[in-house]
Amino acid sequence: MTAPGLRPITRKLLELTRALRRVNRACSTFQTFAEVLRLPKRQMTKLAFPLQELQRQLTPDARLDLHVKIFDPSLEDISKAESVFTATGRNRIEYLSSAVRLDHAPDLAQPEGHTKKMNFFKVGKYFTLVDMPGYGYRAPEDFVDMVETYLKERRNLMRTFLLVDSVVGIQKTDSIAIGMCEEFSLPYVMVLTKIDKSSKGHLLKQVLQIQKFVDSETQGCFPQLFPVSSVTYSGIHLLRCFIADITGNLKTDGFGQLELNT
Repeated sequence: MTAPGLRPITRKLLELTRALRRVNRACSTFQTFAEVLRLPKRQMTKLAFPLQELQRQLTPDARLDLHVKIFDPSLEDISKAESVFTATGRNRIEYLSSAVRLDHAPDLAQPEGHTKKMNFFKVGKYFTLVDMPGYGYRAPEDFVDMVETYLKERRNLMRTFLLVDSVVGIQKTDSIAIGMCEEFSLPYVMVLTKIDKSSKGHLLKQVLQIQKFVDSETQGCFPQLFPVSSVTYSGIHLLRCFIADITGNLKTDGFGQLELNT
């Protein structure tokens, strides 16, 4: 097992569990993978591997355009990864501190619903997640000093997760974060959110466009996209398994066509 690492991840990713608690009970949500495994095979695949489900809509020749099995863990591996993200008496998931720079953590006012500083959350003994300010027009004034310095100087940074709204695709503001990761040669992953908000046709169109962008315009982005929904929990279990794997907390045979550099 490798030493715990720090990796930034945006606020929305950390709020996936909280969002589920607010969902109406009438909505189908599957918070544990054990529940997913009890579903019919087609429904289980849709929730566990949403990218594979989208690929079914493509012609055989076009299916190669999506990289769906670069990270392809077994169902058993995904089940094991649940323990990393399950809060228990021995595995505490808790807020640690906030900071606007690496060397201090002042008590700053934070508008509700938007991160203005870096928030650190410890996930048991495994690793620390860093919830970083969003980029774009709502970014804090000291965004450059705060985020760029952290990304450049944090030696045990293992992975950056960029959340892209799958309804609208990559926007100009997303390009700021992508450019930053590319400039600093940081390994990063694109997580496509809100996949429950679009029709299958619109979602597939957006996913193919983002995949094409990743293949042709990036160097450090992990080739496989991770579509997720905080409403249906689709894709969340696979993403958790990926995080557990790359942080050295779950040994899987999930990487197929491309070896991941960490």
